[in-house]
Amino acid sequence: MLRVGAGAAEDIVQETWLRAARALSGFQWKSALRTWLTGIALNACRERFRRRARLALVPEVPEALTGSTDPESALTEALRVAIDSLSDGYRQVLLLHDVEGFTHEEIGELLEISSGTSKSQLHRARARMRAALGDNEVSHG
Repeated sequence: MLRVGAGAAEDIVQETWLRAARALSGFQWKSALRTWLTGIALNACRERFRRRARLALVPEVPEALTGSTDPESALTEALRVAIDSLSDGYRQVLLLHDVEGFTHEEIGELLEISSGTSKSQLHRARARMRAALGDNEVSHG
């Protein structure tokens, strides 16, 4: 069984209520309200544990570079620096695909490139991100 501290539990409850308030107009009453709220809470818990697991896998960024001892702030800063170091094309494709959820075909239309170019740029952008964040198995090509 997974356990969270009181502060984390309060954060999850607050996140659940915020998400529920935003989505309430779309609730169709095909299930009990309790079931719907429980699903939202479970998703909030899963996201928190996934975030914590990712933080454990990311190499530490020296405090001198970030000015913070908070692991999430350090990760955020490391990601910002890595993303900023990408060329414009790589950065645009990475953000459109991995952050915004666009398909390669949609990215191609938006940036006036082929979907193959989008796929290639995404592959290279991810490789550069891994290299920048400390994955030693990535080639620097």
